[in-house]
Amino acid sequence: MKRLKNFFVTTLIGGLVIILPIAIFLLIVNLFIRFVNNLLKPLANLINATQVMSDLLVNLLAFAIVIAFCFMVGLFIRTRAGKNIWQYIELTWLSKLPFYNGIKETVQQFSGAKKMPFKEVVLVDPFGNGTKMTGFVTDQHESGLVTVFVPTAPNPTNGFVFHMEPHLVEHLATEPDEAIRSIIGIGVGSSEVLKFKNKKLEKTT
Repeated sequence: MKRLKNFFVTTLIGGLVIILPIAIFLLIVNLFIRFVNNLLKPLANLINATQVMSDLLVNLLAFAIVIAFCFMVGLFIRTRAGKNIWQYIELTWLSKLPFYNGIKETVQQFSGAKKMPFKEVVLVDPFGNGTKMTGFVTDQHESGLVTVFVPTAPNPTNGFVFHMEPHLVEHLATEPDEAIRSIIGIGVGSSEVLKFKNKKLEKTT
């Protein structure tokens, strides 16, 4: 019963994490298009056409303006000045808005602008005191060291980076999205993640 409850809660949270930013993003785009649409309505009244044709024309123009605006913003961000200005705005104001980071991550994932860097879920004890943390392998080095990102809860976009010996890293045979849901859920569903604990990775020679 407990496993079923944990599965339900973590799956629900995982779904909300994906759906809510998308819904907010679509709502913002829809409001933007409606705003432009309202600005163009007086122009439609000047055109000698049926109501259906006028509405269609206004909608097409509004959509074209939104696309052009997004393109111009993207073009501006590609410049050095634009990039610096945008980074300042993002760090100063936007990153403090609720769901902004989630919306940004979701859009980047779906657009292919950013790939999921987490391939393997691991368990680490970076301080050697028996307190183990859930992390993700982000890189492996020729020296044998393993770079592990340990996210904080409930915001997995923040965390710590540790470079550890491979024999100190325990591999978990679970999917990254399952671990992410548990982290966002402040540990709910950890039993599902940790029950797949595998042996420690062998130290390379």
